[in-house]
Amino acid sequence: MVYRSTLRGERFTFATLPELLAKANEVKSGDQLAGLAARSERERVAAKLALADVRLAEIAATAVVEDAVTEAVSVPADPARFAEIASLTVGELRESVLEPGFRQRWSGGLHAAITPEIAAACAKLMSNLDLVVAAAPLRRTTRCRNTMGGAGVFGSRIQPNHPTDGVRGIMLSALDGLAFGCGDAMIGVNPATESVQVIGEVLRGVHELIARLGIPTQSCVLAHITTQLAALEAGAPVDLLFQSVAGTEAANASFGIDLGLLARGREAVLAHHAERAGEFAGDQVMYFETGQGSALSAEAHHGVDQLTLEARAQAVARLYDPFLVNSVVGFIGPEYLADSVQITRAGLEDHFVGKLMGVPTGVDVCYTNHADADQNSNDNLLVLLASAGCTFVMAIPAGDDVMLNYQTTSYHDVVSVRRTLGLRTAPEFEVWLAEMGIRSDGRPGGGAHALPTSLAELASALEGSGALRELLPGGVA
Repeated sequence: MVYRSTLRGERFTFATLPELLAKANEVKSGDQLAGLAARSERERVAAKLALADVRLAEIAATAVVEDAVTEAVSVPADPARFAEIASLTVGELRESVLEPGFRQRWSGGLHAAITPEIAAACAKLMSNLDLVVAAAPLRRTTRCRNTMGGAGVFGSRIQPNHPTDGVRGIMLSALDGLAFGCGDAMIGVNPATESVQVIGEVLRGVHELIARLGIPTQSCVLAHITTQLAALEAGAPVDLLFQSVAGTEAANASFGIDLGLLARGREAVLAHHAERAGEFAGDQVMYFETGQGSALSAEAHHGVDQLTLEARAQAVARLYDPFLVNSVVGFIGPEYLADSVQITRAGLEDHFVGKLMGVPTGVDVCYTNHADADQNSNDNLLVLLASAGCTFVMAIPAGDDVMLNYQTTSYHDVVSVRRTLGLRTAPEFEVWLAEMGIRSDGRPGGGAHALPTSLAELASALEGSGALRELLPGGVA
């Protein structure tokens, strides 16, 4: 079908739905690199006007890519609920999403009727403020060892990476974050190797830390899914199974995965959890990472724009009832998101499309050192996302990951935003913080126990004993 619009007497024509979606997108260097972007602001506005008049039923009936991902994610999961909105245009859906009462319809099951292409189309008609206002009331609650996503909860993932996967260094970094009141989303380690033995050692180390301190949080080591499953088979404890996912079958193949492997991995971890009765509050066991531009970088975008493919990636995650999904928004670099304006826009879009589809979306607010962004632009996006109800962000020392060599958000950033906006940690984690003598805003709270209050104290404890039991404060082990 050909789409048309007229702007001040100039007539524009868009030959296909993918072309219309791409040209209605806000400026992204990756779409420009792929030759998909609007050639002018005038053409972009014309595409938005034409897209506003397209009915949702037509989008749901049009495959933007012919592959297994489309078969799995681009048909409404709840046809009866989709029938309620099928006759709406994209412009009418935007107006509905921004109404104060939309949350009731969404939480009643409407989110299952939203396909990724529809979510992406709606986002293309929204301003940055629209994306904040629309996403803020959409809360997706999930449970593993604790409960994430509730109203007023702003979680954080400690990322205690170590350049040689040294378990003692990972423990020290994790304890540092916990002392700031961070880590309720998870203690998630990016390993330096794909060694099954090393991954198993890191999983056991973080598990021991959680068990000995009684921390209501979950661990994850972000190796390839096959490596994690091999470590699980060898006896390592797995709380959350990680994998990066993309929005096309070909891009996922470049990651070494397919939908069947993800399903088998989830079943293996659920069976593993059943053997660990009493440790878990719920059965959401998957953690996924996404990000705009991944399909283009794999030469697997099929002529579809970055935002639409990001929505499809999050829809892939939705298939496996995830505990959390993380859009690593600025990590991919300036070829795909050139500067702070594009990174900010993409972060808000990724969060909105995920929430609209019922995905527990968080965002790694970040940039690489060769992008035209800085810590102030990171701060801006962090506050916008916290206001939009973002499920979680990252928390690492000074916001500088020396192993992955990129800039993200720090312990202090998380504490500052919680304090400013009146946000809190996961409820179980907040109880634990009080017991440990730490308030959820990162300040000492005078509980029954006292974690070390500085890195110097932690380092001294490590040097003095070498065993985790002896490292722990008196009365806790």
